[in-house]
Amino acid sequence: MHGHSGWVNSVAFSPNGSHIASGSDDNTIRIWDAKTGVHLATLKGHSDWVRSVAFSPDGNWIASCSNDKTAQIWDAETGVHLATLEGLSDLVYSVAFSPDGSRIASGSSGQTVQIWDAKTGVHLATLNGHSNLVRSVAFSPDGSCIASGSDDQIVHIWDAKTRVQLATLKGHSHYVTSVAFSPNGSRIASGSHDQTVRIWDAKTGVHLTTLKGHSNPVTSVAFSPDGSCIASGSNDKTVRIWDAKTGVHLATLNGHSNLVRSVAFSPDGSCIASGSDDQIVHIWDAKTRVQLATLKGHSHYVTSVAFSPNGSRIASGSHDQTVRIWDTKTGVHLTTLNGHSDWVYSVAFSPDGSRIVGFYEKTARIWDAKTGSYLSTVKHHSNTLLSTLFPPKTTNITSHEQSAVRPCSHKIQLQSPGWLVISGDVNTRCWLPAGTYSRYHQHSSYGNSVVVGTEKGLMVLLDMSLATVS
Repeated sequence: MHGHSGWVNSVAFSPNGSHIASGSDDNTIRIWDAKTGVHLATLKGHSDWVRSVAFSPDGNWIASCSNDKTAQIWDAETGVHLATLEGLSDLVYSVAFSPDGSRIASGSSGQTVQIWDAKTGVHLATLNGHSNLVRSVAFSPDGSCIASGSDDQIVHIWDAKTRVQLATLKGHSHYVTSVAFSPNGSRIASGSHDQTVRIWDAKTGVHLTTLKGHSNPVTSVAFSPDGSCIASGSNDKTVRIWDAKTGVHLATLNGHSNLVRSVAFSPDGSCIASGSDDQIVHIWDAKTRVQLATLKGHSHYVTSVAFSPNGSRIASGSHDQTVRIWDTKTGVHLTTLNGHSDWVYSVAFSPDGSRIVGFYEKTARIWDAKTGSYLSTVKHHSNTLLSTLFPPKTTNITSHEQSAVRPCSHKIQLQSPGWLVISGDVNTRCWLPAGTYSRYHQHSSYGNSVVVGTEKGLMVLLDMSLATVS
C-alpha cells in the first residue's frame, strides 16, 4: 500500500480485520481495505508526525497520537475528526484503548503513565516510577494489571485497582521499546534496543526465555490471538515470528526497505500488518505469507498501526501528522484524520470501535470512528506521550509521560455521545498501573495477522501461518 510521503510509524487492523490504519511522518493517517489494499481515506489534522494509531474495540473509532503533542479521535468509517485530547506538555509515543473502551492509556517522554475516564474525561491518575521516558503501555486482558516499559531498561507490573507495584522486570541491557500481554494474561513479552525479545511470567515476574535473532533494535512485539506465536518488528527491516512457548524462531518476513516500527495481528489471525520508515504498510496472508496489499499514502514514517475490533479497518499514525483509515480487505484508503500539529506517535480504537484516539506530544485527539468527526482534544502531559490504550472493563484513559506527578484540570466537550469531558486540577494526578512498553507501537491482535508501520510512509501486512505451533 503506497500513499504516505513520509515514514510509516504505526499500523493497526480494525477488529474485524477488514481495514488497516497507518500513521506516518507525513502528518496523516490513512485507511486501507485490508484485502485489496485500496486507499479508502486520509485523516488530516495533526500538524506533525503521527506516532501511533489504534482502533477502538468495536472498530468505530480510531485514536492517534502525534509529535504535535495531541491525541485525536476519529470516526473510523467517515474519517471525521471527533475530538482532541490536549493538555500534554510532552511527546506522546503510543496510545491504546482498554478492552471495554472505558479508558485510554498513554505513555510519554515525561517518565509517567496517565489515565483518563473515557466517559467523563476526568483525569484519574499519573503513575510515576520510571526514571526515563515510557515508550509503551498495556493492560492485561482482564484489566487487572498494567505493564509499562521504559528507557530505564525496566518493565513494571502494577495492580490496576490498588496501584500497588507487583513486580519489576529487569534483564534488558538497553531501552525497552515494546511490551505486550499474552491473550490469557499469563505472560508478558518485551522488545528492546538490545536486539532481543524477553518473555516473562506476568504473575511472578520471572524471566522465562530470551528470543535472539534480530541484528538491530526490536521496535515492536505482539502475541498472536491464540497466544502461540509472537511477532517482532526491528530496525533490521524484518518481522520475525517466534514460538511463544519454546522461543524457537519460526520465520522471517522480508519486504520493507527501512526499519519496521509496528506490527499487528488481525483479530482473527488471518492477516498481519506491518508499518515502516519506508512510508508503507504491508498486509500479508497469515497462512500463505503472500503479500495481499501495500498501503501507500503517508508522506512520512508510519509510527503506529491498529486493527479495529472487528478487523474490517486499519488505522495508521504517522510523522506526517495524520491518522489514516484503511479498508482491511480492499486496502482502500477510507479517510484521513487531520488536526494534529506534530508527529502522531500512537493510535487506538475504543473496544466497541466507535472512537479513535491519536496522541502527539502533549495532546490527544478523539474522533468518531464512523464519521471521522472530531470529538475532543485532551491536553495534559508535560512531556511527550508515548503510549495510550483503553483498558478492559474500565472507564478510564491511561497515558504514560516522563515527568513528576502533577494534577491537571482541563474540560473537553465532545460532539459524540458517550465520550469524555475532561476536567481536573492542573496540579493533581492519580496513579494507575503503567502499561506495556512499545515505541511507535500499538499491537492489535486479529488471528494470525500482524501490522507493521515504518517511517517512510509504508505499512506491511504479514502472513503468520508458518508461525503456528504444532
